[in-house]
Amino acid sequence: MEDQNAGDRFSKVLRKVKPYLAMVSLQFGYAGMYIITMVSFKHGMSHWVLSVYRHIVATLIMAPFAFFLERKIRPKMTLPVFLRLAVLGFLEPVLDQNLYNMGMKNTSTTFASATVNVLPAITFIMALIFRLETVNLRKIHSIAKVIGTAVTVSGAMVMTLYKGPELQIIKGQASHHESASGTEPSEQHWVLGTVMLIASCGGWASFFILQSFTLKMYPAELSVTSWICFLGIFEGAIASLIFERDMSVWSIGWDSRLLACVYSGVVCSGMAYYVQGVVTRERGPVFVTSFSPLCMIITAALGSIVLAEQVHLGSIIGAIIIVSGLYTVVWGKSKDSLNSTDAGKSEGQELPIKDGTRAGSDIFDTIEVNVAAEMKGAGKNVLPSART
Repeated sequence: MEDQNAGDRFSKVLRKVKPYLAMVSLQFGYAGMYIITMVSFKHGMSHWVLSVYRHIVATLIMAPFAFFLERKIRPKMTLPVFLRLAVLGFLEPVLDQNLYNMGMKNTSTTFASATVNVLPAITFIMALIFRLETVNLRKIHSIAKVIGTAVTVSGAMVMTLYKGPELQIIKGQASHHESASGTEPSEQHWVLGTVMLIASCGGWASFFILQSFTLKMYPAELSVTSWICFLGIFEGAIASLIFERDMSVWSIGWDSRLLACVYSGVVCSGMAYYVQGVVTRERGPVFVTSFSPLCMIITAALGSIVLAEQVHLGSIIGAIIIVSGLYTVVWGKSKDSLNSTDAGKSEGQELPIKDGTRAGSDIFDTIEVNVAAEMKGAGKNVLPSART
């Protein structure tokens, strides 16, 4: 009996921490992508072409899972849903990714990943506008969310307006950095790159908000992910043909350019869109965007070691301010979750499944429901490997 109770407690704890583990794992994935894509850019990779290739890879990976696992629960496609998916395919695969990559090339991977810390604040403001978040100024946790958002924006302004002296993180790094010609962007490029990065965050925040609404109309995360990647191919190709007139940029070899396409397609498009969609369904878009400071730390370490990038004092000060404000928002958000749990409410946190089954709190419940539908419909045993 005691063993059963211990097992139940462990299962409950594991169920609660899965969203956190999923988002932390994604930050490691994003940090690796930032480094690999920067290396590919130095080898002549076009960011427009990279966006198209990565979504070709993502579509090839995710579409089979969506087709087989969600064919019993996938709602009928309608024109309003398709239009929302088309907008999603533009916001993240085309607008956000290309603005981010252009901004990163004009600044550095460390600065770019640190600027993304403003994403939760932008998402929080947009969530308030679209009533996905609520603020009650008579509650301390609601005031904390507002103050934290203001502090986060202030930190982003510090990073933008104050660069400061270089800091030598690793011994011998400065001499190596100085010997690499053209690795330090000019002041004009730095300002332009910062504007592009902030605009990228706006596009990404819009993606999360619209994804939340789309999943309410079309509660099939794998299918939504596949559609976003598929539509992103065509929309990205159109943008690439407009801005890249040299057709030779579409040629890639067995080098870092191919690695960037495969890695970013599998990890940061296919898996990330799906996991973020499921966690957004459970915890809301603000929770999903609250883990970016971890990515900044990982990217800064990898950027200093792999790319010999210099870390500036302004980036450090701004990042500290951003992290302080960000986790003030997260604390307030966690209190919201406790209050909604106590009240037995789940508005905006759970989505209905087509057959009337309510989605649970496990981030893998979507696949489990899919498998259950397969077993019920076909009357056959489903292999355990279908879950992965």
